[in-house]
Amino acid sequence: MRRRSYSFKYNSSPNFAARGGAATDPLERIVRMATANAVVIFSRSSCCLCHAVKRLFCGMGVNSMVYELDEYPRGKELERALMRLLGGSSAVPVVFVGGKMVGGIERVIGSHIDGTLVPLLKQAGALWL
Repeated sequence: MRRRSYSFKYNSSPNFAARGGAATDPLERIVRMATANAVVIFSRSSCCLCHAVKRLFCGMGVNSMVYELDEYPRGKELERALMRLLGGSSAVPVVFVGGKMVGGIERVIGSHIDGTLVPLLKQAGALWL
């Protein structure tokens, strides 16, 4: 069986807080993290739906910043805040493009199918073609 490699930047470092990520409010931290890169994915390393979203962006040639919340020191707090943002549905995966929340897997796949995801990625500077 071949192992696949992702072209994602992961940030599960406990030193993230020391570099300016130590906002006390989890929603404030999410906003700061989500606006740091063109595409940000909040994920859990063991989640198959998260894997599908990461593969979608990888297959499109998008270099995403992925935050694996189960490996992140305050991941549970962020997960609860993401659930509030999504209105109580599953907390991960959650995708931000250009600092704006696209949503969970349903919205991401839906916007990919209806053709609105690629223009959004181009506008955010994540795709050049």
